Amino acid sequence: MRLLLLVSAFNGLSQRVWCALREAGHEVGVQLATGDQAIIEAAGAMNPDLILCPYLKDRVPTQVWQRWRTVIIHPGPVGDRGPSSLDWAIAEARTRWGVTALQAIDELDAGPVWAARTFDLPADPPRKSALYHGQVADAAVACVFEVVEKAADPAFRPVPPGRAGTPLPGARLRPAMTQADRAFAWGEATAHVVRRIRAADGSPGVRATLSGRPLLVFDAHPGAPADGYAPGTVLAQRDHAVRVATGDGSVWLGHLKPPAGAVGPRIKLPATTLLSRRLRGVPRTPRGLAEHGDGPAEIRYRRDGAVGWLHFDFYNGAMSSGHCRRMLAGLRHAAQQETRVLVLVSGPEVTSNGIHLNVVEAATDPAATAWTNIKALNAVCRAITANTRQVVIAGYGGPAGAGGVMFGLGADVVAARAEIVLNPYYDIGLFGSELHTYTLPRRVGATLARQLLDDRLPVSATAALRMGLVDEVGPRDWAAYLDWLAQLAARAAEPGRAEAVRAAKTARLAGERVPLDAYEARELAEMTMDMFDDRSDFAGARYDFVHKVRPQVTPARLTYRPPAAVRIVRPRKPLRAASPA
Repeated sequence: MRLLLLVSAFNGLSQRVWCALREAGHEVGVQLATGDQAIIEAAGAMNPDLILCPYLKDRVPTQVWQRWRTVIIHPGPVGDRGPSSLDWAIAEARTRWGVTALQAIDELDAGPVWAARTFDLPADPPRKSALYHGQVADAAVACVFEVVEKAADPAFRPVPPGRAGTPLPGARLRPAMTQADRAFAWGEATAHVVRRIRAADGSPGVRATLSGRPLLVFDAHPGAPADGYAPGTVLAQRDHAVRVATGDGSVWLGHLKPPAGAVGPRIKLPATTLLSRRLRGVPRTPRGLAEHGDGPAEIRYRRDGAVGWLHFDFYNGAMSSGHCRRMLAGLRHAAQQETRVLVLVSGPEVTSNGIHLNVVEAATDPAATAWTNIKALNAVCRAITANTRQVVIAGYGGPAGAGGVMFGLGADVVAARAEIVLNPYYDIGLFGSELHTYTLPRRVGATLARQLLDDRLPVSATAALRMGLVDEVGPRDWAAYLDWLAQLAARAAEPGRAEAVRAAKTARLAGERVPLDAYEARELAEMTMDMFDDRSDFAGARYDFVHKVRPQVTPARLTYRPPAAVRIVRPRKPLRAASPA
């Protein structure tokens, strides 16, 4: 079937749908909602059998939905309408929610129903972004495939909303949630404060005042009791987070953003970065307390017999220099333990997206900050690639992009969770580093490595397995994935097997004609020109990314091409830095 994805952005869900439909054998094109005329022309040029809108904030032009069947994927159950569905569901502690596939008509979210799914919401409030990329995305993909199957049946007719089943509690027309709706007071209970903030995370955040400064707050975690302190008092700082007193305890806040009208760039940043001088005199809390439930634990280590586990979970997958230094310290600690296997495993929402572009953009000297950041991330990559003491398993629990894909490719085994999407390329004016000119060709070959970097297209976990980018793919369910990863690690820890892998790795690294230092030096030479000379507009691309500037045109690589025009492999010379002199 010929399918057009009409989207406001080619985001994680859109990419996942694009990958899944292509792997199912469909012809798929993408059109960004850059204006009515562009949408009309794209639909006319492709003449799709069906238009799908997995992520669309814009109205579909009448000329389009009247001519081509157009189905909107709405992140709410049957009967729910409005742009803040997930915000209201989390804020009101709904116990069950859903996703609905609706045919586009003149009235938003009111068309006939093609498919629907419901799911339970956890009692512990999820971050809106985590819910969207998790249960909502899973339900959305299931709805998409049901819609495509029904679209192939000439006899199928979608059902009017009023006859599509009993609506769930809370499913009704709702206005966009405002800051007045989101408001909380620091004197309220911690659970209430956390729920309000998570219902607005990662956008738009909740307006609050900290240290006398109005801010938008994100990334909230319950903290320890704080007897004797006035609510709203900043009590402590740890890593990049701050702890704030509430009515019955405290809350840790990991990220903040200046509100509209504030002086300076409106960029979401680590809390300690944005508050900076206002934290003078605020005590630093030892990191070890995170292990006892007091606030977030971005990096933690545990040991289970012959297997060591290094868990990491960075907000939006961004790794600043500080994150990288802490990750490196964790890797060095883990490498010194008497274990045969070391498992690195990310959180479920995202694995990594490489260097922290928001921190770079906000820095006084962005080029120098980016340089420090990439060198710190490279040190992490070296620690993974050169670890000969243990079998290293890199668990990609969530999607990854750019350097976040490359950073774990030096592991002995890359074990991805099913249906995650990888973007193994650099698309922001950077040549890239993370030892990718060594690890990527070694995994997929020089020709395919070059193609992945040039084509700049998403890759599903299934496709990554076929091409050798990853070695294993485990279950989609998070608990099942962790159990599967533990079984994989247990097999790898068998003494004979572990020793064979370690010996082969030691011999391979010792026998490399070109040392790792040379690969890194060549990559950094290229990065110098990108970061300091701005030869490929890193500054402009970074600004657009950080400030979420919408593209004016759809990238040509995403637009529909007839099957005969699709290039499978483009033979070219090997990666420029793959064989340093």
